[in-house]
Amino acid sequence: MGIKTALPAAELGVYSLVLSGALAYAGQALLEASQDGARRKTFRESVRPGWEYIGRKMDVADFEWVMWFTSFRNIIVFALSGHVLFAKLCTMSGFVTGTFDLQDVLFHGGSGFTVLRCTSFALEACAHPDRRYSLADLLKYNFYLPFFFFGPVMTFDRFHEQVSQVEPTRAEGELWRIRAQAGVSVVAILAVDIFFHFFYILTIPSDLKFASRLPDSALAGLAYANLLYDWVKAAVLFGVVGAVARLDHLQPPAPPKCITALYVFGETHFDRGINDWLCKYVYDHLGGDHTSVVPELVASVATFAVTTLWLGPCDIVYLWSFLNCFGLNFELWVQKLAECAPLAHIEGSLSEQMSRRVRGLFGAINYWAIIMYNLVSLNSLAFTELVAQRLLLTGFPQTTLAILFVTYCGVQLVKERERTLALDEEQGQDKEKPE
Repeated sequence: MGIKTALPAAELGVYSLVLSGALAYAGQALLEASQDGARRKTFRESVRPGWEYIGRKMDVADFEWVMWFTSFRNIIVFALSGHVLFAKLCTMSGFVTGTFDLQDVLFHGGSGFTVLRCTSFALEACAHPDRRYSLADLLKYNFYLPFFFFGPVMTFDRFHEQVSQVEPTRAEGELWRIRAQAGVSVVAILAVDIFFHFFYILTIPSDLKFASRLPDSALAGLAYANLLYDWVKAAVLFGVVGAVARLDHLQPPAPPKCITALYVFGETHFDRGINDWLCKYVYDHLGGDHTSVVPELVASVATFAVTTLWLGPCDIVYLWSFLNCFGLNFELWVQKLAECAPLAHIEGSLSEQMSRRVRGLFGAINYWAIIMYNLVSLNSLAFTELVAQRLLLTGFPQTTLAILFVTYCGVQLVKERERTLALDEEQGQDKEKPE
């Protein structure tokens, strides 16, 4: 199925209407649930005074977001601004002043990422004995301020190559793109702040008795919103430090892919801080081109073993790692099965449009599998069981089929967006080719 496979405009219009209506309906239900639950005793610890002038409280259940973008926002802005203005390591002193809790977090974060950076330095030095790396190279790599506490971990070879440019240059429009990225990050932070004043998506799952009374559509929207928020948080952190790094002529690792695009076979995401490091030294190194079953199994097991150690071994992390590792391999198994003669022959007899529709159906199922796998770590096993029971058992078949259809509509719209972008990129490459 090529990138030029398009669906009728009317069909895509129906998909847009269905998805928009479903999101609006689920959003309205979540808004009402948030208003009803604001005064519950179980909400008091995580729903606290916010915009009192309009009578709204704020969901503060995510301590990480509250810490970085509320409690210590000014310190972060001061430190990163100092780095941009002075480009000296001594500006880190602005980061470690503040409360003792902040110092603890920064110390452990910096220490953890330092281990990974030193490992990358050692591996690259062993892999390239002809290249002479100095202690100064290691210190510059490890103590580069924007990446030191937050990550991501840019592998040493990429970092060294980019900082060693004698006369770094910027591509045309690069400064505009940096400003745009910074602006998007600011808008995203404000949007999340507004969202947390009206939708208590992180607090509601902690009260299972209250969550169980939600309608099926609201429960499905709640599950999706939790995973989407986790991506937004990662994208914001990547966006802030990435904008500063690009001002220094660096190209940081790409942020994790949005969950709205995670329906294609063979795609997953690992811990956002060490994604680049994991892929280079573990996942890609052992898995090769990720088309063979056994190497892919070995690579994914090793990758999630490292991720488990990074996140901290415990029952929930073990379960999360197992489910995602299984899901990643299951996608490849399904893909290999689809390439076998009987199924491949059946798909070959279909039109390209019908093939896309069939693949979209499987994509919708895979999409919800990803949501369920990650709800385990984002919320709790009990909440994951509640969602699974309501959507697959007690809600079967009406709720199950309705949610799958809505998800299918979203998958096809995302596929259409990717198709359009691919065509634009293809046309751009054709224009650049000499005649």
